[in-house]
Amino acid sequence: MTDKKRPTLRDIADAAAVSPATVSLVLNGKGEISGTTRARVLETMARLEYRPRSSKGRAEPSDSLRFLKISKHGHTVNRDHSHFISDYIDGMSVEAGRRGYALEVVSHEEQSIDAIVASLTRTSARGVIALGTELSETDVRAIQGAGLPTVFIDTFYDVLDATFVNMNNEDAVFQVLSHFKSRKFRRIGFVASYVDTTNFRLRREAFFKNMDRLHLDVREADVVSFESTLDGAYADAMTWLQGRPKLAECYFCTNDIIAYGFIKALREHNVRIPEDVAIVGFDNLPLSATLNPPLTTIDVSKRKIGYLAVTILDDLINASEAQPAVKILVGARLIVRASDRPRTPAKRSKPRGARGNVPAA
Repeated sequence: MTDKKRPTLRDIADAAAVSPATVSLVLNGKGEISGTTRARVLETMARLEYRPRSSKGRAEPSDSLRFLKISKHGHTVNRDHSHFISDYIDGMSVEAGRRGYALEVVSHEEQSIDAIVASLTRTSARGVIALGTELSETDVRAIQGAGLPTVFIDTFYDVLDATFVNMNNEDAVFQVLSHFKSRKFRRIGFVASYVDTTNFRLRREAFFKNMDRLHLDVREADVVSFESTLDGAYADAMTWLQGRPKLAECYFCTNDIIAYGFIKALREHNVRIPEDVAIVGFDNLPLSATLNPPLTTIDVSKRKIGYLAVTILDDLINASEAQPAVKILVGARLIVRASDRPRTPAKRSKPRGARGNVPAA
């Protein structure tokens, strides 16, 4: 009965909207498959918990790397954010294939860290890349305890003796705030998140640090905190706006998903983007370019992070002696679109029914 419930290659093909032949090529690291398609197939395998059946007399390939897609609570690692995870997988898959490895993608949703570590003791993979978005310091140490060469991505701990490849949050936030300053905005707000992830914390710290660096004043009322899913951010923003706060001139949102929820709530309160409030996000998700207006946002190459993770992991695997921890931060660039055009105060009219600059609900 157990075997009948296991997803087949055909199931993967149907779910990923590709042919079974394409799935087979991805599994074997062959063929001219685009990075986007390869990432989609691997992501589908992880989601459906697909495991290739071994051939007769043939063990699981020993020259494989395992990517752990870990979702402890799902507030950040979820379908809203599946695109950036696919970009990580794309970068890893290309470089793993170039170096002679097969890439396994294993999804762990709401599983204990002990269970994840136990699964690593049974793998023949040469090394591990772990998605650290929702991992604590204790979790990182536990995964290291499995004894495999390991690289953590999408998180960063300065004093932890572990190897990380992450985005440079401080530099990214500096670019956003410098851009706001160049637009002549003076009252700058920040939409943080109370969801506990390292990158969210680093962006919050970078906001205050860079506001001071740029000699910009922070008003306590202009810093708010929302949930990190689209529905959660929208609900929190609606509740906040019902209190009729006086809005800042512009807001930097912790990520694009939060920005989408915030913008939706603002529109339902007749606040115009960017005429009344300018918005900048973080992640450059595909929807950001097609939003109305298109969202100005921070872009960090997730493929670059995936590529670097495999490069470093390969070095750890092949090193003849223990290696020191490596911590790499990948730079960001600001993608300027239409959501943060500077206002023209003289031509701006207060929305009908407003108190401050948010209309009565």
